[in-house]
Amino acid sequence: MTDWTPYTARAKDWFEDLRTRICDAFEAIEREAGSDASFEYRPWQREADADGDGGGGVQGLMKGKVFEKVGVNVSTVHGTFAPEFARTINGASAENPGFTATGISLVAHMANPHVPAVHMNTRFLTTTAAWFGGGADLNPPIPYEEDTADFHAAFRAACSRHNPTYYDRFSKWADEYFFIPHRGVARGVGGIFYDHLECADEAAWERNFEFTRDVGKAFLEIFPELVRRRMNAEWTGEDKQRQLEWRGRYAEFNLVYDRGTLFGLKTGGNIDAILMSLPPEATWS
Repeated sequence: MTDWTPYTARAKDWFEDLRTRICDAFEAIEREAGSDASFEYRPWQREADADGDGGGGVQGLMKGKVFEKVGVNVSTVHGTFAPEFARTINGASAENPGFTATGISLVAHMANPHVPAVHMNTRFLTTTAAWFGGGADLNPPIPYEEDTADFHAAFRAACSRHNPTYYDRFSKWADEYFFIPHRGVARGVGGIFYDHLECADEAAWERNFEFTRDVGKAFLEIFPELVRRRMNAEWTGEDKQRQLEWRGRYAEFNLVYDRGTLFGLKTGGNIDAILMSLPPEATWS
């Protein structure tokens, strides 16, 4: 069995580097808007299992003029799953409950209803198996076809550099995953979602890691462009109400269906960091 420890360390370094790049880009947008908002970083430590250190992470949070609330979290945790939860995780079981997980998770809720909210996450996990997962999806309260097309084009290009089937598979997966069954509506306008991108050996790890890096780079290229495109648009009280109602749907999905929320809560993660995905304000009619 491959010792994935050095590979987890490499993935962790990339996720932390991507976090720095994204936060710098978002702070630059705040400067352009005349705001001095910046990220506040809060380290946290996971409670250790019986076998030692459980790892931890850093929650990055900014509340500004353009980004009403944006969280960019990185974490690297390890330990053992509870027996029942272990049975739901790839490569884990009650007999083999050990895991390591490293990743970056981002959710941005915007002040202007014309600017789309967004989610992005990429991660590397090991149990008796090893795999990458992640993706990004756009969540506009007021959709614009141009924004949707450009967002998808960025990820289509990233996918096509690695496998001609990736975009069709992963965009369809996003449509299916980011759906609110009890409402019968999509959470947003889609993007890509992938999971269990298996690393059977070191060569597969390198391929999947390079793809995951390109997903992060595609996000960093396209989302700031969309923010700048819409952040100075005038909006009405009706627009704001539409945004607040849409945020209620977003909160419902994250609390009821989101795998990342469940994984974080089941593995003793930092609750504030896990729930940073929730909007600062929302309404239910």
